[in-house]
Amino acid sequence: MIRAYVGFDDTDTLDSDRGTGKLARWFQDELPEGCTLWGVVRQQLLVHEDIPYTSHNSSACVIVEIPELSFLDDLISRAVRHLEGHALHGSDPGLCVAHDGDPGLPRLVAFSQKCTNLVVSQEDALEATRDIHLSGHGGSNDGIIGAAAAVGLTVHGWSGRFIEFGRLRDLPDRVRVSELEGLNILPVSLDRDGLAPAPRDLVHTKGWLRPRLWGGRPVLPVLPKGDGLWESVGEKRRNGRKEDTLHILRA
Repeated sequence: MIRAYVGFDDTDTLDSDRGTGKLARWFQDELPEGCTLWGVVRQQLLVHEDIPYTSHNSSACVIVEIPELSFLDDLISRAVRHLEGHALHGSDPGLCVAHDGDPGLPRLVAFSQKCTNLVVSQEDALEATRDIHLSGHGGSNDGIIGAAAAVGLTVHGWSGRFIEFGRLRDLPDRVRVSELEGLNILPVSLDRDGLAPAPRDLVHTKGWLRPRLWGGRPVLPVLPKGDGLWESVGEKRRNGRKEDTLHILRA
């Protein structure tokens, strides 16, 4: 199987009840026969007053396992239809699709890393993806920047968090370390004294299990909370809007 990366960005508006992450997760139902979802990763990009965004300036990458490269054209066509069918009026949606082994990936990864700390342009995104599919599907087409960044950061494998991976959303608030490892989610302790989670230990996810993409795999950072009990790092926050976010940044 070959991994393909489908990046989506800027599909929502201030008043919408769904964001790009949800649209990306829905794409699982549109995959060609023979292709399977490996995971969906949310990537955080730079928050800056010169960058238009809806809430947190994040984009999403769907990681799909395809049998061979001949499936790529169909995957792109389905992604275009999915984006155009679900992106909201007034948004500026973009799409980027790449695959493992693509010779243009190093250039795309370098561009994506800039998107986390610098203001970049559509022209920069187009240059970074000159041998990779990148398309805009409405409005200003600014979503091509985040879509390209989502793919590059996910390919790099050291940033972002999983919003879909296997049975991620079906697990209870407290789950055993052995069960997480059986699902290929690796709990990793951030404890300064070097404690490590044991197979029978419990992890309290606070109802929000979101492993990080570290080293190209799902990793769940945890902290000790008692004998045989750990707590995952991070928790769900309200879906703040741009005005709220900028107010916090300037305060």
